[in-house]
Order: sequence, then C-alpha cells, then structure tokens
Amino acid sequence: MPPYTFPPEWAPHDATWIAWPHHEPDWPGKLAPILWVYAEIARVIALHERVEILCHDAAVHASAQEHLAAHGVTENVRLHVVPNDRVWLRDSAPTFVHDDRGATTLMNWGFTAWAKYPNFARDADVGRAIQRITALPRLEPTRPDTGERLILEGGGIETDGAGTLLVTEEWLLSDVQVRNPGMDRDSYEKAFRNYLGIRQTIWLGEGCIGDDTHGHVDDIARFVAPGVIVLAYEEDPADSENHRRSVDNMRRLELAGAADGVLKVIKLPYPRAVTMQGERLPASYANFYLANGVALVPTFNDPNDRIALNALATLLPNRRVVGIHGVDLVWGFGTLHCLTQQQPAGTRSGGT
Repeated sequence: MPPYTFPPEWAPHDATWIAWPHHEPDWPGKLAPILWVYAEIARVIALHERVEILCHDAAVHASAQEHLAAHGVTENVRLHVVPNDRVWLRDSAPTFVHDDRGATTLMNWGFTAWAKYPNFARDADVGRAIQRITALPRLEPTRPDTGERLILEGGGIETDGAGTLLVTEEWLLSDVQVRNPGMDRDSYEKAFRNYLGIRQTIWLGEGCIGDDTHGHVDDIARFVAPGVIVLAYEEDPADSENHRRSVDNMRRLELAGAADGVLKVIKLPYPRAVTMQGERLPASYANFYLANGVALVPTFNDPNDRIALNALATLLPNRRVVGIHGVDLVWGFGTLHCLTQQQPAGTRSGGT
C-alpha cells in the first residue's frame, strides 16, 4: 500500500474550506455581487456539511458574517481570521490525503500564484493556518529530482480515488508559467506516486481557453466515479481553439482506455463564450464541486445550462444538483471547484 492516498471528491467530507472575497482586482467592478454569490455557495454547502471560512482580517470577517446572516446561514459555518491574498483555496490550500493508517495529512504544496502574480506570500502560508485550525499533520512535498519544494495547485490534479490521476501537459510541461523548472514527466509521476498514491497518470493536452492557470484540469475533465470521466467538449468547430483541444483530449482518453471500455467518457458541452471587457473567460460546467449529498454546478444563463445539469444529475443520482450563477464569478477566472477545498471525513477537528 502506498504511504499516502488521495481520496476522491465524492468520498464523505467533514468540511469544505473557502476564503471570503476581499481582493477587488480579482473581480474589477464586481466585488459587491460576488459576496452574495459566496453567501449562496456557503448556504447550499452548509445544508450538507460544515463550512470553514478564512477571512483576511476583522473587516472581512464582519462582511462575511453580514452576508451569511442575510442568507440565513447561521449554523454549520465557522469563520477564522487568516490573512490571504486571493480566495482560490483549491490551489493555495493543502490537499487533504490519507496516510497508510487512514489518518489525514495536509499535503502542503508550494504555491507561487500560478507562476504569474507577485503577491502570494500570504496564500503560501495558508497551509500553516489550516494546520493550526485542524491540528492535522502537514507535509511539504519536495521534487524527486532536486529536493526543492514541489510547486503544485489542487486545481491541476483530479483523481478517481483508485490510483488514477488526470493532469495536463499545458500545466506542467509547457514553457509558459513554469512551476518547477527542469522537472519532467517521469519526475512528476514519481511525485504523484510518493505523495498521492497514484499508479496511473493520464496526461491530457491543454485546458480551456481563458484559463488563467494555464491548463488546470478541473475546467475540462473530472471523475464522477472510478473509471467514469466527464469531459468538457466543444462540438462547434467555429470555437476553433476549444474544439481543437476537446478533440485532442478525447483522443488521449481513448488511448488511455476509453476505446477499450476501461474508461467511460461522457461529454459535457461548453456554454457560449463568456467574455468581459473583450477577454475570454474560462466558463466551464466541469468546474463543479461535490459536497456531501450535493453537486454545485456553475451556470451561465445559457441553453446548455440545462443540458449540463441534467447530464450531471443522471451521473450523480444520489446527489442534489444545484446550479450556482457563475457569470460574475468567472470574471475572477475561476468558479466553484477553484474556490473550494474538501476535508475528507474522519479527520480530527482542532481549534476554532
């Protein structure tokens, strides 16, 4: 048995972690409505599991309390004053894994703001704060080739909980927004074995157009059960880049086992192109989040909203499927999966 295993998102949770929005440049001109979207997200999740909310300072703490109370969210939430730069805890927070005894460890990757932004020192320290709050052990993974801190983000890794991982070459192997200079495919796969218990890594090609992270897999391909993948797929050749990428990623999945029935792939449509001030945004139904008994799915005022919601409801029959308005949210270059981080069940709860 490997020393660590990476539970799938659909496994039972003790809690979901989010951070309350406060950095206005992430949503230029739209921060005010984003606070209400976050309150609605917290309301839905809190019906099913505890919500742990990081608040940058006392003023942000007060803002969170005000908006949550307005939405009737008074139970199953805990607020913590923890300085942070941005709210994308999928990437800045640790990945919760299990060790060989079933106990939970915080796999605290190095974080450098997607190798793109200069202000990330507070986000890079979020793992220590979560360790303090949960009283869980924390590990800082290192590169197998150099021994330096391993830079990764949770939005780039997707598991079935049975030893298979989805990642993209664009994220880890291209020469743009380089996280770990000089690290190759074999070294990454060794790291995934050592720290996540992964036996098979499936390398997709590129993520979707507009992705600020440069290729995170959680906007294009997600497991919903062992061996079952939903793939964001653009059928229309007029959307040339997303179409080309979709075709290539489908081909890669076929080679990885879909053609032989080892993998089952269900296509999710993309919504219409969502732009803001002339900039294409990474609008994708694949950025859903699975909490206990519920699936939160971003919607975009698009006819394909219904198709995506129905497809996921069929694939997830034991979960309520709830659409969350994502048009404003995606202006921050992420939606529901990007802003959440799950804490699997069985972990110990520490201080408040």
